[in-house]
Amino acid sequence: MANNISPKELANYEAVSYKSVREYLKTGDLVFCSGNYLFSKAIQKLTKSTWSHVAIIYKDEELGRVLVLEAEARIGIRLIPLSSYLKDYSYTRRPYKGKIFIAKLNTELKKENLNKGVSFGLDELTRPYDNWEIFRIFLRILFKKGKREKNRSYICSELVQAIYAKAGVTFNFTDSYISPDSIWKDERVDVKYRVL
Repeated sequence: MANNISPKELANYEAVSYKSVREYLKTGDLVFCSGNYLFSKAIQKLTKSTWSHVAIIYKDEELGRVLVLEAEARIGIRLIPLSSYLKDYSYTRRPYKGKIFIAKLNTELKKENLNKGVSFGLDELTRPYDNWEIFRIFLRILFKKGKREKNRSYICSELVQAIYAKAGVTFNFTDSYISPDSIWKDERVDVKYRVL
């Protein structure tokens, strides 16, 4: 299990160069972000967590590409090179403002099951981000209500949850929503690297 980690502990965690770990990254690895953007801070405050985003790595071995499969707020579900986070996030010519960690989910998972989950995620490309879900989560926290509907829009943690569910892996969470922190706290999550 990945332990709770404070922003100060994040800053003290030694970063490694992306180049030094790139070859070890695998499809299904988890990307956890602790952003310094307004929306990121709102998510951290709402979920009482250090984390503001979670995504999955998709590695195309044939093309030699390491991509991030994610649900992004203004964009929806997309694939983006991990290197873009590190060098040219959102075409700003600057890296992502925040910290990025890579973790692995230590569980027996057959390659065909993982492929099934990731294929599902790829089939969802261009679906919209569920912008209202953040507001609905706030209301569920406030009124202690569970989620009633399932739609085909996603927030980042819902996409990761859905991909792993298709692969046969269930994340257990106690809140009425799943957040990046819910996934981080899963006992099978093993932190590997800080790359930013």
